Amino acid sequence: MPLRRVPVLPPHAANTAPHPFPGGGSGVRRFVAGCMTGTSLDGLDAALVVITGRGLALRAEVRRCLSRPLGRLAPRLRALAEQERMSAGEIAALAREFALLHLAALRELAGRRRLDLVSVHGQTVFHAPPLSWQLLNPAPIAAGLGVPVVHDLRAADLARGGQGAPITPLSDYVLFRAPGRARLVVNLGGFCNVTWVPPETVAHAKAIGRIAGGDVCACNQLLDALARELFRKPYDEGGRRAARGRVRAAPFRALLKLLAAQARGGRSLGTGDELRGWLARFGDRHAVEDLARCACACVAETLVRRGAELGRADELILAGGGVRNATLVREIRARAGVPVMLSDACGVPAAYREAAGMAVLGALCQDRVPITLPRVTGVRAAPVAGCWALP
Repeated sequence: MPLRRVPVLPPHAANTAPHPFPGGGSGVRRFVAGCMTGTSLDGLDAALVVITGRGLALRAEVRRCLSRPLGRLAPRLRALAEQERMSAGEIAALAREFALLHLAALRELAGRRRLDLVSVHGQTVFHAPPLSWQLLNPAPIAAGLGVPVVHDLRAADLARGGQGAPITPLSDYVLFRAPGRARLVVNLGGFCNVTWVPPETVAHAKAIGRIAGGDVCACNQLLDALARELFRKPYDEGGRRAARGRVRAAPFRALLKLLAAQARGGRSLGTGDELRGWLARFGDRHAVEDLARCACACVAETLVRRGAELGRADELILAGGGVRNATLVREIRARAGVPVMLSDACGVPAAYREAAGMAVLGALCQDRVPITLPRVTGVRAAPVAGCWALP
């Protein structure tokens, strides 16, 4: 039998062939669920997104979201991520229990609606390119829901020499693009990362060539660590204690220097030694509220500066758990120089941007569109990503 030539897709061009996986249908309208757990291990987020169209021209509408605690899975996942010794059997059991938590959440999310596709990130327990591990056993999810599950979305980029991160910029373009307006999408998570989204054009492939983004600096990990040290609380609820403080010049300049170094590195690195040294230097010389206010101001200043380096933005869109810190948001608004809004104003609940983004990335994978960007991850040529578990 002669070999059949399979056409190679150019970067970020959608295949017009029928969907190769069950549940894809014609691609006109798909109900896609995205799931995400972050490095903070504070819960499982899931979003139901209606995808209309195919490829880079698709439109996404967030219909429903929910969060579920990780419960007793959290300390075991954290132990694995911290490289504690664990048997193969324990890891296998953990991956299965983690999948069953996803399955229960997805059943609740879908209700009576049959899903067409599930896109799951898995829990990152190790990431040091070219090595990366997003723990998940997808088979119970696919079997339980009767739909295809795409997962391990970073592996293809890593195999081609990329960093495998960040993977959200292309989904940010889909979710937040707007005619005539460039936007800076800011994720205020454990670490802050940003995506510069160019104005929407009909030539989507040309537009995404201009997308820029990357990690910036420590954000909630820094602010929460300060709250534990200064207030003996897990976090500064609403940024209320920081709101009572004032920005003091010396600690502000010192911490800004540390965060600027993270931003120059393009990847957010740890928060421990840097924070301990800063606190040892200034902790006895300034009120605790002043130090908390300085930290909010430094994160805001660092991300605004980094965003300006990526491109001129007409608007800043904020998402992530950090939006609940009103003092941090206030400091960003004071420095942005352009309108600042929560992603909710764009139809994407701020707490679920990453879960919604996973749904978009899953649909793009099903359409055989590469989801990573050479300009962002450093990959030589963006590959089609995703591993599949079929029902």
